[in-house]
Amino acid sequence: MDTETFRRLGHFLVDWIANYRRDIREHPVLSAAEPGDLRHALPEAPPDAPEPFDAVFADFERLVMPGITHWNHPRFFAYFPANNSEPSILAEMMTAALGAQCMSWQTSPAATELEQVTMDWLASMLNLPEGFTGCLHDTASVATLTAVLMARERATAFRFREEGAAAEGADRLRVYASSEAHSSVEKAVFLAGIGRRNLVKVPTTASLGLDVDALRAAIASDRERGFEPACVVATIGTTSTCAVDPLPDIGAFCADAGVFLHVDAAFAGSLAALPEKRSILDGLAQADSFVFNPHKWLFTNFDCSAHFVRDPDLLQATCAIDPEYLKTAHDDDVVNFRDWGIPLGRRFRALKLWWVLRSFGVAGIRARLREGLRLADELAERLRADSRFELIHADLGLVCFRVQRPDLDPDEEDAFNASVLARINASGEAYLTHTRVFGRYVLRIHTAQAMTTADDVAAAWKVIRQASQGA
Repeated sequence: MDTETFRRLGHFLVDWIANYRRDIREHPVLSAAEPGDLRHALPEAPPDAPEPFDAVFADFERLVMPGITHWNHPRFFAYFPANNSEPSILAEMMTAALGAQCMSWQTSPAATELEQVTMDWLASMLNLPEGFTGCLHDTASVATLTAVLMARERATAFRFREEGAAAEGADRLRVYASSEAHSSVEKAVFLAGIGRRNLVKVPTTASLGLDVDALRAAIASDRERGFEPACVVATIGTTSTCAVDPLPDIGAFCADAGVFLHVDAAFAGSLAALPEKRSILDGLAQADSFVFNPHKWLFTNFDCSAHFVRDPDLLQATCAIDPEYLKTAHDDDVVNFRDWGIPLGRRFRALKLWWVLRSFGVAGIRARLREGLRLADELAERLRADSRFELIHADLGLVCFRVQRPDLDPDEEDAFNASVLARINASGEAYLTHTRVFGRYVLRIHTAQAMTTADDVAAAWKVIRQASQGA
């Protein structure tokens, strides 16, 4: 492809992207594709000869687009958002154009130093305690795994790194998290070689936060039985309900007990940019590790996860490896982020985050966060005012509810709520997901999507009521 053809097609695609964002409400939120639709529509082998752009793009529109669930749709209320914005999209184009592999300072000095600056900006914006530094990963799952690895090495004095599971004490390590913690914690524990059976799921209180008394009792019991408590994972904004673990109490206990503390605030952490919400991170000064995702509520497209640590030397001692072919003349004077996580290769994620922070400004980000919270509060009030619904939990931009059917037994009522969710999603007008809270089937809806407006929430409310007819 010559330069002028590339220029023409690039302009065409930017126009397409702009129109897609402008007209996105014309698309159904959730794809109606059936399993195998795309696979069966495509050839089994790649073409021998080059195919023209027009043919490739026509198949993109005809075959690929129907199989897309539109995560940046204003009525995408499922899971948590994978947000983007125009500045982030443009910066991602620049990242692709530069093609930098940012494993070391020397491989792109600006990439490393811009990442250091943006992490400092994030720490300032969220008013993090002094002493935290960090880097950007792809997802919070990787940050959590990295934190568990750090805890494992600290607890075994790096014997596990050198000797593996045969190291003295390796079979007695324990990790603790709320029963509401994200599944990535459990995955991290078995991927780290600690074993699923050594993850202690601590019960919650009625507010769905971790029960600190139960945590204390579990760790005391394990120590009496010869186990080594290595790590506690606290959650600020659980995936099911956005519940908040009591971080001040957990942090104080972990500091006294000498247990590594990782804090997962993947979705809700962005809200600490609001002075009125900064209290969700009270107690963070006692933590060893903290993660939140700008790709969820800071309008930076996936993937972009900010991982802060208290002790970067421990992080590097856990992750670093220094073969001759990676050594450079500047290694003693710079940071090489290849040593701060699992992968060697690293994308230039800092560019899009830096671009977003400058384009929105802290004031602009705060205004958008407040609007998302306001929309959730208004929806929660509508649910409270309608006797057909039970509001289960509403906090930090997430609303959890269910349709009440007192004429049905609990299993039948759960099945009815599942059918309500299916009708909502089949409408194409909104996309919600579900969870279980104390065993009950619950619908959940967030208002953190970047382009969601009051009209979109009103449209979702209309669909919810229509789908609930018969309650």
